[in-house]
Amino acid sequence: MTATPALPLTAEEVDAVRADFPYLARPARNGGELAYLDWGATSQKPAAVIEAEAEFLRLHNGAAGRSTYQIADEATAVWEDARDAVAALVGARAENLVFTKNATEALNLVPMAIGHASLGRPAERGGAPADASDPSRRLVIGEGDEVVVTRAEHHANLVPWQELCARTGATLRWLDLTPEGRIDLDTLGVITERTKVLALTHASNVTGAISPLDASLPAAQAVGALVVLDTCQSSAHLPIDFKDLTRRGVDAIVLSSHKMLGPTGIGALVATEELLASMPAVLTGGSMIEVVTMESSTYMEGPARFEAGSQPLAQAAGWQVAVEYLAGLGLDRLHAGEKDLTERALAGLETLPGVRIIGPRDAEDRTGVVAFVIEGVHPHDVGQVLDAAGVAVRTGHHCAQPIHAHFGVPSSSRATFGPTTTPEEVDRLLEAVASVRTYFQR
Repeated sequence: MTATPALPLTAEEVDAVRADFPYLARPARNGGELAYLDWGATSQKPAAVIEAEAEFLRLHNGAAGRSTYQIADEATAVWEDARDAVAALVGARAENLVFTKNATEALNLVPMAIGHASLGRPAERGGAPADASDPSRRLVIGEGDEVVVTRAEHHANLVPWQELCARTGATLRWLDLTPEGRIDLDTLGVITERTKVLALTHASNVTGAISPLDASLPAAQAVGALVVLDTCQSSAHLPIDFKDLTRRGVDAIVLSSHKMLGPTGIGALVATEELLASMPAVLTGGSMIEVVTMESSTYMEGPARFEAGSQPLAQAAGWQVAVEYLAGLGLDRLHAGEKDLTERALAGLETLPGVRIIGPRDAEDRTGVVAFVIEGVHPHDVGQVLDAAGVAVRTGHHCAQPIHAHFGVPSSSRATFGPTTTPEEVDRLLEAVASVRTYFQR
């Protein structure tokens, strides 16, 4: 039976959502209402998230997991409740989720662990090969092995793999893109028996194009490759089911709190129990140890092994409220609404002379991300004109230089949509973009 498509939030529901976001009470640079269209860079926060952080600091600010006094117990409960909530949003269990200081750290954890496992091989130190029962053997790579990424990656899911290959002698290869910026399925042949890792974005932060997992995951699964999926641009915009993804061959996904209505300073790696058990410790110090002597140390199992040091507790409290807020709105409904907004933006930009859309011209299989360039005008100048009109967009290469090179441009302007975005704000964007060439041709 085919599922009934979700309906977008109604105009009345969007108005109710907008009432929850304090940023809308402040004026834009021009003194009017701010049209915030930079959700792909960082999301605005509902008042409940801001209050959750403040309440933790006012009432529950203790050392989590380190003492037995009341406030410390409350801090520990906040930390673990947040773990439960964030994991639940993506269909995972608490024991799958490792908190990190941001998504970039989460994306670095796996290649760094692979590097530790690979460069620490006993055979390379002149000893015997590692025991076949050692779970870290799956992570050992070296010369002759390959890591596959895509040309659409954010630098955070590209540079760590480049560094891993440089350290281990493995070869980096990539899935390329079609002229409109979608992953080119004709390049799936780069996934071979030599592929040890496939690391790819779930949705591009430049084009919004959703990766064709139905094609790429079976190819990776067929050769036993480890799969890391960057969901930073999708987890606040469409439903994600980690259990389903693991059945299809995904070993880990990465989340970013500040793109999910939550605070900065916290992210997460959500990984299978098998992967976490096989990964050696990366950051070491307090909280992640079992026994320490002057000669050696042993480390805790599961998420704790990768959570060295003091925790971002207030941020975790805010993130819990943020994911509960997203769940209450319904990610399927948010995705449906953003599709309508994207169609509106694309249709409007197509009519403007001198405007080139960077990415697909349709809203199918994409998130609410619309990047564009204007002939003869630098994106930074575009951003300033839009800012003067009260419209906030991102300008630059968006930490994704290779995909911009694919389109033959160094940078672009980018509008991204979120729960408070309205059709009227999209129209304001289009009106402001239309004024740009006129302004610079005076």
